[in-house]
Amino acid sequence: MDGRQRKMNRSLQFRLSIWLAACIILVTSGGVALSFALAFHEANEFQDDQLRQVAALVEYQHLRQTPLNAKSVLTGDDDTRVIIQMLHPENAGKESGATESGESALPLPPGLPDGMQTISIGNVDWRVFIKPAANDVRIAVAQPTAVRDEIAKDSALRTLIPLLLLVPLLIVLVGILIKQMFKPVKTLAMDLDARPEQELGLLDERNLPLEIKPFVAAINRLLARVERSVNVQRRFVADAAHELRSPLTALSLQTERLSETDMPTEARERVATLRQGIVRTQALINQLLALAHIHESKTDRHKSVSLQRVIRLVLEDLIPQAEQKQIDLGMADSTDIDITADEMEFRMLVKNLIDNAIRYTPANGRIDLAISVSEDLATLTIIDTGPGIHEDDRQRVFDAFFRVLGNEHAGSGLGLSIVKTAADHIGASIELSHANPSPPYGLSVAVKFKRFVAHPSTKS
Repeated sequence: MDGRQRKMNRSLQFRLSIWLAACIILVTSGGVALSFALAFHEANEFQDDQLRQVAALVEYQHLRQTPLNAKSVLTGDDDTRVIIQMLHPENAGKESGATESGESALPLPPGLPDGMQTISIGNVDWRVFIKPAANDVRIAVAQPTAVRDEIAKDSALRTLIPLLLLVPLLIVLVGILIKQMFKPVKTLAMDLDARPEQELGLLDERNLPLEIKPFVAAINRLLARVERSVNVQRRFVADAAHELRSPLTALSLQTERLSETDMPTEARERVATLRQGIVRTQALINQLLALAHIHESKTDRHKSVSLQRVIRLVLEDLIPQAEQKQIDLGMADSTDIDITADEMEFRMLVKNLIDNAIRYTPANGRIDLAISVSEDLATLTIIDTGPGIHEDDRQRVFDAFFRVLGNEHAGSGLGLSIVKTAADHIGASIELSHANPSPPYGLSVAVKFKRFVAHPSTKS
């Protein structure tokens, strides 16, 4: 959980979403408070205007004052909306709760000035508007402030509720928008992760935001420099291996001629050891040239290649080597598929796998080749009766020049590295496992092809 939290804290998308959400909430809160205050003020102003209009209407229509119930006045009953009261000059200077006609009246404090004002009567706040009329009579129109405030508050809330409901929706929309804006960057990262190790082509900048393009352009320049450096190294290895072929061939011929001459037994043994070393060196150079060829393989050289045909060509070269060790080598069925690949590169893949199987399978052993096809996957399986490969070494055996400890068989250490590189080029995967549950375990190599065309006679 802590790792996920740290990852989210480092996420630019997460931080941007949080900051934008905080800004939206902060600005909206300020707007809500201001809108509420303005709406509340406008509602009170509107109600003050109503009191003024009621006073004008009373003066024009000569209406009588509103009789009051004493309890409703003191408690501010909600039913008591607007109180109309006449203030006569003979009652000035004293507080009164009744008029000359005996009607109960609001006990207004004496000496109230004309105009709009707020007064407290019996622990109830009143908004009172006093207006002079004819014959020195003044008109008082009053309303409890609690009623006015409640009406004003309801009016302000009706204005704010839609805005408050839109805030969560706005935050969600901002999060979705940010996610969509970062989608091209994630797509670019996924495309980059899906590339094979040897692919150093430039990244596509067309659908990227302008702010990201300089960063991607810098990555492209770095990839170009790395590709030039890698090509120089590959070319050096290929040229060096090519240049060594001629002197090694001449040295091999001289060694053969030397072995035909009369010499002591000890000298002949040393010459035989020298010939074996030259043969291993020639094999290493050939593997280096093959690896350089695979690294320089281009997709425009790819064509449809029959897997059965490639296996037959490889077996023609390797059958003598298998017969020398009396190994039973053959195909289990006649299933065939076509693979889109460089034929020379594909032959290197198959040849190195079968050659390794022959090399590590003991005399009188067995090697079986089989092709199986399902709806979306074709598999070439090579099973031998050799010692197998321990689980801890199954990933490292694809590294160049890696040799399993305790292995006494001669080899260059490049065979499986060539196989892995070729498989990556044609979009295949390789799985290693034990052929048997107990010693001798044997090795089962499964080359799985996702892009293939099955022959009509192939049975799924």
